[in-house]
Amino acid sequence: MMWKKIRIFILLLVFGAVVQQTMIEQSDLDWDRNFYVAVYPINADGTTAVDHYISTLTKEDFEPIADYFSEEAKRFGLTMRRPFQVQLGAKVLHQPPAPPKAASILDTITWSLKFRYFSWKNSPQVAVKPKIRMYLLYFDPTKNARLSHSTALSKGRVGYVNLFGSKAAHRQNMFILAHEMLHTLGATDKYNLTTTLPIFPEGYAEPNKTPRYPQDFAELMGGRVPISESQAEIPKSLLHTLVGENTAKEIGWIK
Repeated sequence: MMWKKIRIFILLLVFGAVVQQTMIEQSDLDWDRNFYVAVYPINADGTTAVDHYISTLTKEDFEPIADYFSEEAKRFGLTMRRPFQVQLGAKVLHQPPAPPKAASILDTITWSLKFRYFSWKNSPQVAVKPKIRMYLLYFDPTKNARLSHSTALSKGRVGYVNLFGSKAAHRQNMFILAHEMLHTLGATDKYNLTTTLPIFPEGYAEPNKTPRYPQDFAELMGGRVPISESQAEIPKSLLHTLVGENTAKEIGWIK
C-alpha cells in the first residue's frame, strides 16, 4: 500500500512538472520577447574534413536564419525586429543519442528523455542563455551520400539536425535548421511521411496560385517545392521558402 502511494505521488510530481513546462512554453509564444537559439556543431563521423569545416564556422554564417524569420514575421504583422537570435556555441565532443527508427511510443519517450538529459549535460555557455538548443551533426559529404532525417522536440526545445559538413551545402543546411527550429515551437510537418510530397493546401507556400504548378516556393514545414502533383524538389536555400499560414498559427504568429 505504501509503495502504491509513493508511485502515485511520483506520477503526480511528473505530471505537474510537465503541465508547468507546457504552460511556460505556451506563454513564450506570445512573442513579447525574442528566442535566443544556441547551435552546437558536432563532428558526427570523426573525419578531419568535418573538423576543418567546423573550425571555419562563425556566428555570421547563421545570420541568414535570423534575417529570414525577421522578414517572414513581418508578413504576419509581428512587430518584433528580431524574433530569433542565433548564437554559435562551442563544438560539442560527445554524440547525442540517435532517434529510434520505427520505434514504439515507449522507445520514443525514452529517447526524448535521454536527449534532453544529454542537452542538459552538453550545453557550452553562450552569451545569452538560450531557450532553444540545436545540435548540428555534420557529416563528410564524400563519405555519406544521404543523411538520416533530422528531428526536434518542443518539450525541452532541443533539435537533432543532420547536415553535410561543407560550404557547398551551407545554404541548404540553413533551410533544414530553420525547419527544425520551428518544430521546437510546435510547428508540425506538412508533408506526407511516406512520399515526402507536401500536403495540399497546408504544405504549399502559395496554395491559391494559378496555375498551381509549378510552385515557386516551398512552405517551410512542407519541406519541398511542388513541381507537379507527383513531383517536388528540396529548396536550394531559405530564399526559396515561405512560412505558411497554418505554420504561423502553430507558432503563435497568428492568434
